[in-house]
Amino acid sequence: MEIWLTYCGAGIIAGVLAGLLGVGGGIIIVPMLTLTFTLQHFPGPVVHHLALGTSLGTIIFTSFASLRAHHRHGAVNWQVVRRITPGILAGTLAGSYLAAHLSTTVLRGFFVAFTYYVALQMLTDIRPTSTRQLPGAAGLSLVGTAIGGVSSLVGIGGGSMSVPFLVWCNLSMHNAIGTSAAIGFPIALFGAIGFIANGLGATPLPAGSFGFIYLPALVGISVTSFIVAPLGARLAHRLPVAHLKKIFACLLMVIGTRMLFKLFQ
Repeated sequence: MEIWLTYCGAGIIAGVLAGLLGVGGGIIIVPMLTLTFTLQHFPGPVVHHLALGTSLGTIIFTSFASLRAHHRHGAVNWQVVRRITPGILAGTLAGSYLAAHLSTTVLRGFFVAFTYYVALQMLTDIRPTSTRQLPGAAGLSLVGTAIGGVSSLVGIGGGSMSVPFLVWCNLSMHNAIGTSAAIGFPIALFGAIGFIANGLGATPLPAGSFGFIYLPALVGISVTSFIVAPLGARLAHRLPVAHLKKIFACLLMVIGTRMLFKLFQ
């Protein structure tokens, strides 16, 4: 029961933060799952792999709900989504394959570096200038490969990369966020498939695992985050989001630093 409450709590936190601050839940879910799986005495060599795969599995549901909401408001550029998806497919599957063959230490180090990147992005609030137009299908597919590959290595939906890119390519912030939400769905879907396929032969895995996805955590986090995400969106209109983002960025720095110290213990 305590473990189920932990998973539900992680889903609540991730859902509220996603709706309130516009950040993907994966940046919070992965370290929380890493800690929880460690406390459950899961085999050390697969703890971070399970955290990444499970995080991507939960994002399937939250990103689908998000893209539906943005689509209703006409904020999704579906031409971009169609053109970038082949690259997303290639990048996420390649990233999940690479993750399956990398050590926990390497994966955690990469996650720490990315956490610092997201924290600095939020602290500085630097936004790219719209200086160019969207590339063609081949260019978007290449960008999708890079975004998908990095996203699968850190267990996120890719918004911290796709939104700045789309703004740089002259999409409004409103459309960039909506389109990024839609892009997050194939990232999560193909990434989760990749972690399942590459984890099926891995040993040892705890009972309840489906490849590198731990099903009890998937259910607990997905249900609660799906329910509370609209609450976070409503709070975004009532709370000082700019200040809260800086506080959250500081929290991310603490999380990243803690994980960094753990690498050397």
